Amino acid sequence: MNMADRIQYLRKAKGISQEELADKVGVSRQAVSKWESEQSTPDLAKVIIMSDFFGVTTDYILKGIEPVADQEQKSKELTGKVLYIASTAFMVIGLFCAFGGWYEEQKMEAVWGSMIIQAVGAASYFIGKLFAAEKVPLYVQWLNVILIAFMPISMITGIISIFIFKLGRVAPYPIGICHSFIFGIVFLGMLVMSFIFIKKRGQ
Repeated sequence: MNMADRIQYLRKAKGISQEELADKVGVSRQAVSKWESEQSTPDLAKVIIMSDFFGVTTDYILKGIEPVADQEQKSKELTGKVLYIASTAFMVIGLFCAFGGWYEEQKMEAVWGSMIIQAVGAASYFIGKLFAAEKVPLYVQWLNVILIAFMPISMITGIISIFIFKLGRVAPYPIGICHSFIFGIVFLGMLVMSFIFIKKRGQ
């Protein structure tokens, strides 16, 4: 990336037009257009004004050299994003392993390993939050809540179904009409409440 590309990148990242940048720097729109098309280069005074406006160093605009702190921050943000993706993947894998293990053996022992996988996913999510500077997207938070809550809610509603109707089983997914009905009501309520809670926290 050369100087022209960096100026254009910073301008677009700021969400402003060439004309708006020209007003901030004190030049014509044509001058900014020439900078971005490599027809000319800004003088040092204009570079200093742009560095203050964009919140970067003059070295970054002139040479593309980023401060070490910025590089470390970008590395942390990338690590956070990778951990978000990994957390969701672990939770999905854990859920399907639980379903498969229960379907084959019908024993709770087959589910414990899957719950450990989901716990690793949950840990990855919270570690990712520590690394990433930006807020976790709403859909990522909500999806992870759904994935982590599915099995516990199924097991709890299974116990309720047995206690009230003397039907059903404690399982990682709803079994039977009674269990499915209670699970549906509780899970739907949890979805709505968690969505409202996460949305309010994000505001």
